[in-house]
Amino acid sequence: MKLIKIKQLNLFIAGVGNVGKKLLEQISNQTIYLKEKIGVEIKIVAISSSKKMIFNDSGIEINNWINELNSGEKANELIFFKKSKKLNLKNSVFIDNTASKLISNTYKNYLKNGISVVTCNKIACSDNYSNYLNLKNLSFKHNSSFLFETNVGAGLPIIDTLNNLISSGDRINSIQGVLSGSLNYIFNNFKNINSFDKIVTNAMNEGFTEPDPKIDLSGIDVARKILILSRVIGEKTELSDVKINSFLPTNCLNTNNTKDLLKCLSKNANHFNKLLNEANSKKSKLKYVAEFNNTNINVGLKSIPEGHHFYNIEESDNIVLFYTQRYHTHPLIIKGAGAGAEVTASGIFRDIIKSSK
Repeated sequence: MKLIKIKQLNLFIAGVGNVGKKLLEQISNQTIYLKEKIGVEIKIVAISSSKKMIFNDSGIEINNWINELNSGEKANELIFFKKSKKLNLKNSVFIDNTASKLISNTYKNYLKNGISVVTCNKIACSDNYSNYLNLKNLSFKHNSSFLFETNVGAGLPIIDTLNNLISSGDRINSIQGVLSGSLNYIFNNFKNINSFDKIVTNAMNEGFTEPDPKIDLSGIDVARKILILSRVIGEKTELSDVKINSFLPTNCLNTNNTKDLLKCLSKNANHFNKLLNEANSKKSKLKYVAEFNNTNINVGLKSIPEGHHFYNIEESDNIVLFYTQRYHTHPLIIKGAGAGAEVTASGIFRDIIKSSK
């Protein structure tokens, strides 16, 4: 019988909300398979929530992490890094399951100390281009992975496919995509007048939206995603280069909290009813579309006619079309579930395994 050489991955996990909990659950379920079939043994060394954090260089008991965390010390992202660095464990990976700018600001510290970073947090990769480039350079210089597949498309292999196309010498001519699972869910279910605000509330309750749903509804989340894809291609783009065609009334954009936003959506029901009726009159469906073409980048709501690749994208699914030098007539298409804690966690899990290779 062939013996598999076991490689131990030491994980430092920030964020144990919906995605973080699913990730820990998936790791627990796959522990034996990873060790026996792939030769990877995962040890959870540290876990941090927004309030508490714990460290155990012998490994945190994965089926008892909640109880251990509840009795942990006060959380602090800089102390979390310093303790991670001090342990000096080989094959260390920092995982960010949050949407925190403070935590994204620590990535450079991990990378320059040889600790890989896996993140679903889009803030770093959609920050100033100079910051994005610095993180990529630090990753290369210090042989530490910087992986962010779940920044676009949750668990879909969109960035991985794009990287493979580029590495094989293909040239990307344009990208078109429905990249927001939350907005796709909202507009797929917006079928009756005077229901837009209720559909948004349902999307929030299902966990499809960001904690602040205005991030989705304003288009900024989709703008960040297409920006990240343009940077993967090699474009030196900034968020200000993305033209956002908002469908929200100005007074809704200017609300300061979720409660006021939902009230505003309800008050502006006629505005959303008009969008729905116009699409229905054209026998079209409303889709929030992102486009990249020759450095021109824009996102906005469109009426999609029957027969288009986007027309039948269901529920919270995402779809992306890559038109390239090789796929110039018929695009390379990736589609599937693009939102939800379970699929996002699965994408993070894949990046963790990828960092071991």
